[in-house]
This record gives sequence, structure tokens and C-alpha cells, in this order.
Amino acid sequence: MRLKHLLLTLALSAAALAGLTTPVAAQIFDSLPDSRSGGKLLLTGGVSSIEGSGGGGIATWSTITGYGEEDGIGANVHATFVDLPDYEFRSVGAAVGLWDRVELSVARQEFDTGDTGTALGLGQGFTFTQDIVGVKVRLFGDAVYDQDRWVPQVSVGVQHKSNDQGAIISAIGGRDDEGTEVYVAASKLFLAQSVLVSGTVRWTNANQTGLLGFGGDVNDDHEAQFEGSVGWLVNRNLVIGAEYRTKPDNLGFAKEDDWVDVYAAYAINKHVSVTAAWADLGSIATFEDQRGLYLSLQVGF
Repeated sequence: MRLKHLLLTLALSAAALAGLTTPVAAQIFDSLPDSRSGGKLLLTGGVSSIEGSGGGGIATWSTITGYGEEDGIGANVHATFVDLPDYEFRSVGAAVGLWDRVELSVARQEFDTGDTGTALGLGQGFTFTQDIVGVKVRLFGDAVYDQDRWVPQVSVGVQHKSNDQGAIISAIGGRDDEGTEVYVAASKLFLAQSVLVSGTVRWTNANQTGLLGFGGDVNDDHEAQFEGSVGWLVNRNLVIGAEYRTKPDNLGFAKEDDWVDVYAAYAINKHVSVTAAWADLGSIATFEDQRGLYLSLQVGF
């Protein structure tokens, strides 16, 4: 299953790279401001990830959220919903980008077990809730404006996550209901090909990104995990692409799969964008084939 996911992502990447120079790229070049104070291009700051930071849906990018430039501030709020066969995931949050250098984000996630809660012995509609606070800092590079060199935009970030179900997490073998993650992200927009590529390495021991706690009876160490994203700018307002995210397997009672999605993000303007995706989250708490629709609305400036 994981091999199929990887092949899907690689195939989409190859298709995007095969596009070469297009009229879309020419339009983007024409719209590129001479001064960075003119504002970012649509979608180049990414959308809101499930953890509140700027990026894709399940993968964090190095870009700073919002459309503020070196002399400005950008901000957004988001609401995300993922409908799975046996679960329901919801996320709301806000992020602020300061001078295209620092990003501050907060998010609250809810993982609703619905009817599955009864089968798991938790009760009908039992819900795990997790709060996330994050900071991201751009170290060097510019994903959009550095078209004359191959150096990507590189950022580092920290996210602290706190889950409200410590007793349940302990009962299923989790070690803690709080955890801190550190990541390094690199992103690059190739305007001539209308392709954006991003990769992130995250040091984490989170179970299902923290929704089932941190560490476990199988493993309690932080490990490096990968988040990759590729997108093709179809036009100024629309990007389509795919993401892949690896995750540690810490709990003995349940196997944890990597995540993959295929998405489309549409920016109505610099204030409103909508993202839709087909997401495959694999096995979650012994319930397999958790695939469903991902929808996210972002409003900001």
C-alpha cells in the first residue's frame, strides 16, 4: 500500500515537471512585482495545514503564512473537515506572518470517533481534542523570488501539542499526552515549469500526529519523519498536487500507516481560498482503509 502511495506521488510529480514552459508561467512572470513590497502571488504562501502552520493540508511548507511582505503582516483563520468511514476530523485555527520572516500559529483539533467509539469501548461519539501552538522562522532563501538560483527557501519550526485525554492515551500504551516537535522545511517554486516542490523533516514521537498521544510501548524516541508536497499551478488561482507524510509506529495495539492525499486549492482572491482533497490515512486504531474527503476554508490577508 505504501509503495502504491509513493508511486502515485512520483507520477504526479513527473507529470507536473513534464509541463515545461506554459502560458501560465508567462502570466505569472508578468505579474511578478519588481519590489517585494508589492505583495506575494496568490497561493505562494500555502494554505493552512491540519496543525495550523502554512503549507499544504498534511505537509508543512517553509513559506510564511499570509500575504504580508518584508514590511508587512499577513494573517488567516481556517476551518478543516475530514470525513472518514469510521471517524471524523475537525480543525480550526489562526496564523500570523510577521515581515515574511516569522510565523505564529494556533490550532485546535477534534478527532470524533462517532459510532466507532462504542466498538473501541470509549462510548458513542467519544472525541479526542488537541491544542497546538507553533512558531516558524525563515532562515534564508525565497521560494518565489529567487528564480536565478536553485537555493530553496528554508525555515525551522517548533510545535507544542497538548491532548486532553491523558487517561485514555495511557490505557492504549501511549507515554504522554503532550509533545514538542521540531522540523526543518525547504520549499521552491519553479516558475518556468509552474511547479512548487516542498520537503520537510520533522522530529516527532506523535501517534496519529498526537491525536493518540506521544510515544508508546513499542517506541518512545523522537524519530525523523518526512513530509513531501508537489503542486502544479494550473493558472493564477488554482493549484493541484499531491502530498505524502510518514509517521512513526509507536503503539503495540494498532499499526500506524503513512498518509497521502491528492488535492486542489483554489484562491478566489487574496482573502479567501478553498482546498479539497481525497485523503488516504490508512489504518487508525485498528480500523483500516480510512479514506475520505478533505475540505478546508481559509480566510485572511
